[in-house]
Amino acid sequence: MRTMTIQQLNYVITISEKGSLNKAAEVLYVTQPSLTSAVRELERELGITLFNRGGKGVTLTNDGAEFIQYARQVVNQYDRLLEKYGKGGNLRKKFGISCQHYSFAVKSFVEMVKQFDTDEYEFAIRESKTRDVIEDVAAGKSEVGILYLSDFNRKAIGKFLKSNQLEFHQLINCEPYVYLWKGHPLAKQKSIRLEELQDYPCLSFEQGPSGAFYFSEEILSTYDYIRTIKTTDRATMLNLMVGLNGYTLCSGIICEELNGSDYVAVAFEDKEEEVAAGRMEIGYIVKENMILSQMAEMYIGELKKYLGTIQN
Repeated sequence: MRTMTIQQLNYVITISEKGSLNKAAEVLYVTQPSLTSAVRELERELGITLFNRGGKGVTLTNDGAEFIQYARQVVNQYDRLLEKYGKGGNLRKKFGISCQHYSFAVKSFVEMVKQFDTDEYEFAIRESKTRDVIEDVAAGKSEVGILYLSDFNRKAIGKFLKSNQLEFHQLINCEPYVYLWKGHPLAKQKSIRLEELQDYPCLSFEQGPSGAFYFSEEILSTYDYIRTIKTTDRATMLNLMVGLNGYTLCSGIICEELNGSDYVAVAFEDKEEEVAAGRMEIGYIVKENMILSQMAEMYIGELKKYLGTIQN
């Protein structure tokens, strides 16, 4: 008969995060011998080794890394059940999101935190590569992820989501825009064609070598641009727009409160098939059949509220 407990799962999750039995014991307020005994008992029950133990700490084995993903899901769902049906309400609130580089995602996060009436919380927001957004939600590191689909990437991203037991929920459909600073020579045009951008550097967020085209945050990622600059930071991209008259192709959703009023989005006009391929369906991803936390529901509500003002 299985006797695995939530406490044991919390133990191994904390050890994996701290990389040390000593540090984990301090955080968990237990003695190291007690913690070591609990882990070994769990390993015997499971029939696998969760951690490689060495002089410099502990690391997850391959079996351990896979187990931790499932452990986080179980613990997260247990916390959701306590939040929804438990008594007392003293559970420390934890909530994290991972997103592509969208200012509206940050704005909605800010509004959610403002509404949360407690000092007992630990929130996290991670602007990251597309693959990291998906893997964060799959591993339980973040409860919600924000990304976009298009005719170009839908099959590849959809397959990746399905293999990680994730589901995509649509928030808004967007036509493509050219995003640049208001002092750019093309900023005052009503629309911009691709050929007009040839003399300026195309800016994009670095995605790494694996599936970079399909995981790109920008539309028309396979186009052979003459000048390209990649960055990992949204603030750096804005600086490059000003300093080098750079541009990026995006959804056109600008949050002036966060990005400032020095940037504009101009309608992108080009061949119909290119524009169609670039239409963006922005949405959020969560684990399949998950009970969403109060924070997640509040955050998604803020996303819909903000994007609703864009559509209206």
